[in-house]
Amino acid sequence: MSQHTEHAPSDKATDLALATELLPTELCLLPLSERPFFPPQTLPILMNEEVWRDTVQQIADTPHKLAGLVLVKNAQPEGSSPSEFHEIGTVVRIHHPVIASGKIQFIAEGLQRFRIKEWLSQEPPYLVRVDYPHEPKYRNVEELKAYAIAIINTLKQLVPLNPLYSEELKFFLNRFNPNEPSPLTDFAASLTTATREELQEVLEAVHLRQRMQKVLVLIKKELEIAKLQAKIHSQVEEKLTEHQRKFFLREQLKAIQKELGIAKDDRTADLERFQERLAKLNIPEHAQSRISDEMDKLGILEPGSPEYAVTRNYLDVISQLPWGKYSQDKLNLNRARKVLSEEHAGLADIKERIIEFLAVGALKGEISGSIILLVGPPGVGKTSIGKAIANALGRQFYRFSVGGMRDEAEIKGHRRTYIGAMPGKLVQALKECGVSNPVIMLDEVDKIGASYQGDPASALLEVLDPEQNSHFLDHYLDIRYDLSKVLFVCTANQLDTIPRPLLDRMEILRLSGYIAEEKMEIAKNYLWPRQLERCGLQASQVQLADPALMRVIEGYAREAGVRNLDKQLGRIARKAVVKIVAKKDLKIRIAAKNIPDYLGIPWYSKEKAVNGVGVVNGLAWTALGGATLTLEAALIHSKNRGFKLTGSLGEVMKESAEIAYSYICSHLKEYRADTAFFDAAFVHLHVPEGATPKDGPSAGITMATALLSLARGEKIKRTLAMSGELTLTGQVLAVGGIREKIIAARRAGIFELLLPEAVRGEFEELPDHIRDGLTVHFVKHFREVARVVFGE
Repeated sequence: MSQHTEHAPSDKATDLALATELLPTELCLLPLSERPFFPPQTLPILMNEEVWRDTVQQIADTPHKLAGLVLVKNAQPEGSSPSEFHEIGTVVRIHHPVIASGKIQFIAEGLQRFRIKEWLSQEPPYLVRVDYPHEPKYRNVEELKAYAIAIINTLKQLVPLNPLYSEELKFFLNRFNPNEPSPLTDFAASLTTATREELQEVLEAVHLRQRMQKVLVLIKKELEIAKLQAKIHSQVEEKLTEHQRKFFLREQLKAIQKELGIAKDDRTADLERFQERLAKLNIPEHAQSRISDEMDKLGILEPGSPEYAVTRNYLDVISQLPWGKYSQDKLNLNRARKVLSEEHAGLADIKERIIEFLAVGALKGEISGSIILLVGPPGVGKTSIGKAIANALGRQFYRFSVGGMRDEAEIKGHRRTYIGAMPGKLVQALKECGVSNPVIMLDEVDKIGASYQGDPASALLEVLDPEQNSHFLDHYLDIRYDLSKVLFVCTANQLDTIPRPLLDRMEILRLSGYIAEEKMEIAKNYLWPRQLERCGLQASQVQLADPALMRVIEGYAREAGVRNLDKQLGRIARKAVVKIVAKKDLKIRIAAKNIPDYLGIPWYSKEKAVNGVGVVNGLAWTALGGATLTLEAALIHSKNRGFKLTGSLGEVMKESAEIAYSYICSHLKEYRADTAFFDAAFVHLHVPEGATPKDGPSAGITMATALLSLARGEKIKRTLAMSGELTLTGQVLAVGGIREKIIAARRAGIFELLLPEAVRGEFEELPDHIRDGLTVHFVKHFREVARVVFGE
């Protein structure tokens, strides 16, 4: 290293270094990346040997062993260029440099600030020309003293909060006089956890008063952080101390109980608890033998073994089952009628079937286990009927959905060999109800799934068979349990997807949709009062007129059920609440004309029966209830013969159309149509709402009537609708969903119907309020259809 010219430092620098020491004007630089180095500090520094070995060696070869430590802007100091070094750093004396494991370590003793004036070397080892800034003389010494006292007082509060601060303070007092404000300020800054940028600002503040102001802010912030840390530590320590205290007290209590001979270990306590539970139960002999074996096994197993936990959990479940516990059925038919009427409106035929079912139980003295299947569109009250049955009988009610269930273990449980094994849903239901004869509802049985894990529908065969479920075997229990007293109520939207063997085990009760008048009664007596109660309203505050309610039903809630109607009434009630909250003591009366203000534009317009040549109204059944379909037949051209079908039709419906086309083509003369009409006619038959899939044979006579109307060139003069399957010989066969179809016709304002003669009995069983006002023609052959439609 070249010989440096030296000069005498300032008076302040002389205070920091030895009195006789001279500081060089040229220094080798070493970069710092995390935080700057302050003059009062003495710390070990660790650097990369490969990059800085030559620099450290050059510094060690100088007589004064001095170097400059400067913070760099780059997080990786090895690749720093001169432009990334800050202008002001600290001159330090290097002690005891050691090289090991690719690193250089030395002790840096801070002496004085310096400023870089000129770069003499652009590559490591970096050599720069420096000067040493002088702190100005201050006239207002009292102000500096006040700042110093403020810093000292803050340090006094800070040191007790962190033991590390006290060690650094002792080291500082060994080197400096605490009455010297400049080193005191730098020392206080070095204690903080401030950012590197904030600390560099302090280092660059040569003016002492400005530096003291910056440092005072930093240590005040550090004090607040330290207080918060101490508070958190105190809270955690307090919790731990309390936990340890309780632990020691519990251990002492165990020791005392053991000395007195009244202590029980976990195994003994478990055995006594299970024995106490089992003593209250009437357990069958075959189950008692198995339980005794498990109790004996638990008595010899070590509490820490895995097998102990498995056996304990098993006995915990089996001792909580209601062996031999049955609730007393309430078989008063008048009470049952009252409960059914209070909880559910309409569906008189369904209620009567339930009363018949209860009457048989009343005569026998008990209700034996039965399986009822409630089938109907969404929102017609299948689940509420199940609850009403349970309330009428005074039994516990448990509901779970099997829709989408793909694992038979959900029904029959997991074997105990599996980790986390659990009993099936049925055993859990009995455990929760606390009796062996609850009403268990299996919701959505038509949507049950199947997978590689098994077929839950097949598992239900044993559960829902009265001849088998008295010996139901759950895989987890591995003991047969009697389910014969359980009343099972299943719900479904349609029967097509329910396996036939499962369907054969159920008594089917069909819940059709509601007509507008029934919805009106349900809304007035049940839905609207319930919505007022939910919103905290009084009946006098919001009044909904009958015409307004009918407009909601016809314009916004035409579905078969009343779930959507309930939602719309809820919207009206909430909008009314907004108005009442805004204006106290407001009385609201909602008329029919006000409904769009609450619910917007009506979703449904008033249905009108379409009339024209080749246009006929049909009736259809869907999982959502009945619907009217307008079938349209049109002549496209007369160049060649053809027949086209559109409207998302299924295979069965396409076959019905082919049968209707063949029948009409072969009987044109009989029905007074042009016998040559179809010879060169390209006919298009369309069923509107093409995006909705349709299937089934019930549109046979409707399609044939549309084709005959087209061939005769004569439109149907009366507003009517029809449903029936047609054969190639003209026979009209029975179809299903008669109630739903009739309700759909009434909803559309059609009161004249053509139905197969074979469904006359089903029609006669319908309630009077559904049949009233209808003109129904029952037909056996298509000739009768043509006679009614065309007046022949």
